[in-house]
Amino acid sequence: MENSLFQNVYNPDVLSCIANLSNDEVFTPPELANKIIDMLPQELFENPDTTFLDPCCKSGVFLREIAKRLIKGLEQQIPDLEKRIEHIFSKQLFGIAITELTSLLSRRSVYCSKYPSGEFSVYQFSEEKPQGNIIFQRIKHTWKDGKCIYCGASQNEYDRGTELETHAYQFIHNLDVNKVFDMKFDVIIGNPPYQMSDGGGTGDSAKPLYHIFIENAKKLSPQFIAMIVPSRWMKGGKGLNEFRKTMMNDMRIKIIHDFEDAKECFSGLHIDGGVCYFLWDKDYNGKVNYYFKSLDGTTNHSFRFLRSDVSETIIRDYRQSSIIQKASVEKKKFQNIVSVRNPFGFNADFFNTPESYSNITVYEASDKTRVKIYGVKGKKGGAKRVFGYIAENNVNKNTASINQYKLFFSKAYMTTSTVPPEIIVGLPKTICTETFLMIGGFDSKIEAENCLAYIKSKFFRALLFYNRHSLNISRESFELIPMQDFTFNSDIDWNLSTEEIDRQLYMKYNLDSTEITFIDTMIKPME
Repeated sequence: MENSLFQNVYNPDVLSCIANLSNDEVFTPPELANKIIDMLPQELFENPDTTFLDPCCKSGVFLREIAKRLIKGLEQQIPDLEKRIEHIFSKQLFGIAITELTSLLSRRSVYCSKYPSGEFSVYQFSEEKPQGNIIFQRIKHTWKDGKCIYCGASQNEYDRGTELETHAYQFIHNLDVNKVFDMKFDVIIGNPPYQMSDGGGTGDSAKPLYHIFIENAKKLSPQFIAMIVPSRWMKGGKGLNEFRKTMMNDMRIKIIHDFEDAKECFSGLHIDGGVCYFLWDKDYNGKVNYYFKSLDGTTNHSFRFLRSDVSETIIRDYRQSSIIQKASVEKKKFQNIVSVRNPFGFNADFFNTPESYSNITVYEASDKTRVKIYGVKGKKGGAKRVFGYIAENNVNKNTASINQYKLFFSKAYMTTSTVPPEIIVGLPKTICTETFLMIGGFDSKIEAENCLAYIKSKFFRALLFYNRHSLNISRESFELIPMQDFTFNSDIDWNLSTEEIDRQLYMKYNLDSTEITFIDTMIKPME
């Protein structure tokens, strides 16, 4: 009875539990870690000379799961279990923790003791190596002009006392790993920290970090790199353009598993743009085995190059490629009439912090000397659109657009949504805060209204959706969308219903029934 009860009692893996905790750090569930490890050639685990490095240890799950495979794989070569464990832990598994706490957690997971020189460790290191091969050293950022030269962290936020973590991660702060461990690594694997505040905000405004871990891993010239990171780099993101170009042209990337919904990998966690994990093989030179799981739960596989002739970004869902290819025949791009961020020079907090604009008076009524300014007021989640009036001479940016017609397009909405918030038709004498992007200007109201009709089409919104990567869209998000003529000379009759406009666009770009069905299935109608 007791044995039966014991066998049937659920005994969860503690690292699975940790992975489901709400935390700023994204912990990797054991099941996911094993899927990433599965990409590696499994004969590596039968080689007593293979060395593994996790440069961003959090829970130690990668090293723990690798240890299990080595213990099994080396049975024939090292039959004695005690000697096998000694060899694996002392000569094959290495890690660099990201904080002191995660170093203790990682060692506990791998060695069963937070300090593996003690009697309770599955392998006892010498007293000269109390951390074993999972190291942590508190180091400082290197400041220049208020930012760290290695990771971009804000000095105001991270120049801290000894009682707090600096988050100056060793692997990306001028650390010569080869000298630390005195060896060359065959496999570098892990789940690096994703971002760090650089003083400009959080979320999409924070500075990405994961690409620096990948770049530094490549510098060590391992045989394999396997990491899980946000997929945001494929489309855009702060400071990621050069990294994306490098990755798109790196023929050593062998496998990518890409998930539009991060919850497929991390239960209960939302990450704008999803996540992906990949295998980089130093000796590989060819196309990528690309597996993409979309929001609708469909997984499609393609064998292709990451770079494309029609886009500066990566086409994640290969079902979109033919549509994008056909739309690209139009050389004039819609993005050319989309403004850059903050079109008129008024920050998003304009209506929330009027004291910051002491030289500007916001009026409730208009007159001939004033312009209408649209923005939002209130905190995130409860913010509402508002407007006011300011003196026209307060505007020093994009002044030529003040007296034109234009559209104000909200730059923030859910990445999973194909329907943008209500778009404002801006009349002459109107401007907007950073909350919006400006589209236009136009010489007439009819051109602005025709452009709005184009934006409401499924064709337009599909191409915008294909190129989104985060909560905040930018001018570059419109890269795939062809420009149209919005005057009376247009080959599209903009006076028809949205459905009829879509039919005209599908015909113009020669979309077949499969492509049309794909768009219609994915893109919701817009009121």
